[in-house]
Amino acid sequence: MTDSVPLRARPIAALRSPLLPLWAILALLPFARSAEAGVLACIVAAAIVLARDPRALLATPAARLALALWACYVLAAVLSLVAAVAPGRSALTVLALLRYLPLMLYAAWALRGEGRVRALTTAVATLAALWTADAWIQALTGWSLRGAPEPHRLTGIFGAGDPKLGQVLAVLAPFLFETVRRRFGRRGLGLAFLFLLGPILLAGSRAAWITYAVVTLAFLWREAASPRRFLLGSAALAVIAVSGMAVAWQTSHRFDARMGRTLLALSGSEQGLNAALSYRLSLWGTTLRMIAAHPLTGVGVRGFRYAYPAYARPGDPFVHPGSDEGAFHAHQIVLEVLSETGTAGFALWLAGVVAAVRAWWRAGTAARARAWPATVALGAAVFPLNTSLAFYSAWWGLLFFWLLALWVGALLAPADTREDAHGA
Repeated sequence: MTDSVPLRARPIAALRSPLLPLWAILALLPFARSAEAGVLACIVAAAIVLARDPRALLATPAARLALALWACYVLAAVLSLVAAVAPGRSALTVLALLRYLPLMLYAAWALRGEGRVRALTTAVATLAALWTADAWIQALTGWSLRGAPEPHRLTGIFGAGDPKLGQVLAVLAPFLFETVRRRFGRRGLGLAFLFLLGPILLAGSRAAWITYAVVTLAFLWREAASPRRFLLGSAALAVIAVSGMAVAWQTSHRFDARMGRTLLALSGSEQGLNAALSYRLSLWGTTLRMIAAHPLTGVGVRGFRYAYPAYARPGDPFVHPGSDEGAFHAHQIVLEVLSETGTAGFALWLAGVVAAVRAWWRAGTAARARAWPATVALGAAVFPLNTSLAFYSAWWGLLFFWLLALWVGALLAPADTREDAHGA
């Protein structure tokens, strides 16, 4: 482009190139493995940039941080091969993780400049808003772009049989919040909170509810700017959230069914609590026994399901008679890392956290503000006091690394003032 209209004034137009592959990964996530097409596009684009100017892709602080974080994640998986219970499956998983490095390096290159970061943030927010609107239509009419929902939860753009809508909307909420706040102020931010609240509640994922609460509290803390205002705002939001839950409880049989199960926790019995938690107590008990038996390198990435029956107690709800597999993963990030990669892998994950925190504190105020939406999204995705999807799976692992790539690019990628001012 040669025109002088600032890129940040035309964020959607900026998706033509080079941001389109990054946006395409997210846009294709609801459609099975289609998102890998976006990953492949990023890999090809990274190879082209590398051939033209290796220093632009590799000799930057963002590239060094990307390599360090990728190494922590992948080396944990590599070490888990030592005593993997399903070595073939674990080895294939490790090979698949190699694609994340060029993805991260390309994101760091593509996001150089304030305008590009803002353009992608706005584009992600637009996509999240469209998915949320589609979910509202499904809630009101029973149909969305992907058809009817499941009997007990909204599924929206993800389609029946794929209950990821709530968790994805909650994780993407920071991008929508940031975009709306920038353009419409605090009143717009409040409306965005309500806009997302309904579909996230009706999607029926309690993990998504907690994730959304973490995101909301993070933005509230930034807006409040003082502990007193934060506490007052938290109380007000709690009233709004409870009111929303009350309305959903009275008007939605899906939400009523989910709350009915949740209230089993008040029965006072371990059995009731276990049922309220979707039998997570049984799952986590088995996971702890698995960790004790494989303390150093775990059972191997994606080997959890194959090891599970050996440590499950009789009558475990996740082990079906005649099957040699159990639960797919631990549904909790700390237990997942410890069970599949052991203490060695957990130490590498902690090293990655330390490296990320140090990079955040060393970055300037402008860089931290630029990376704020991705920072909150990542923090909510890995929030340890919550259940979670599998971080070494093809789907959630890709979304996690996509967020990580955006975060590194937004925080540390070198500014390119010419392209930032004149286009992509």
